[in-house]
Amino acid sequence: MSVTIQNLSQDKQFKPYYPTIRLLFKKTIARFLPGKNVNLSLILIDEEPMHTYNRDYRGIDRPTDVLTFAALEGEQYNDDDDVELGDILINVKAVVNQASLYGHSIKREFCFLFVHGLLHTLGYDHMTRQDEKVMFALQDELLEGVVSRD
Repeated sequence: MSVTIQNLSQDKQFKPYYPTIRLLFKKTIARFLPGKNVNLSLILIDEEPMHTYNRDYRGIDRPTDVLTFAALEGEQYNDDDDVELGDILINVKAVVNQASLYGHSIKREFCFLFVHGLLHTLGYDHMTRQDEKVMFALQDELLEGVVSRD
């Protein structure tokens, strides 16, 4: 079970938070896919490439904070298989800006966006009000006890 983290951005301040990301990954997998060998890629990128990905893959011509490319959209995981969840891309500029905007730490915002993307790879979404309630409650549950609200 592993999360591979690549920082392709110019911003190198996130490395101290990698152990917390790995802990959140293990906590989430233990909750949703216990006993499975699960792999995921987390890629940190700058705003310009995020803008390009968002435009090319979602048809939205602006940068976003997090994008998820789930490996098994809508498919079931086999009990005896390794599980490849896919890729999560996080816009490092958005992390810094949103942390300031919401009045909490960069670490909290980074971890929040990671968990948000991770839940997307597991099939959760927030397109309806009910789905949003479920997904956001799960985010809070997973972050609880691992990352402070500051």
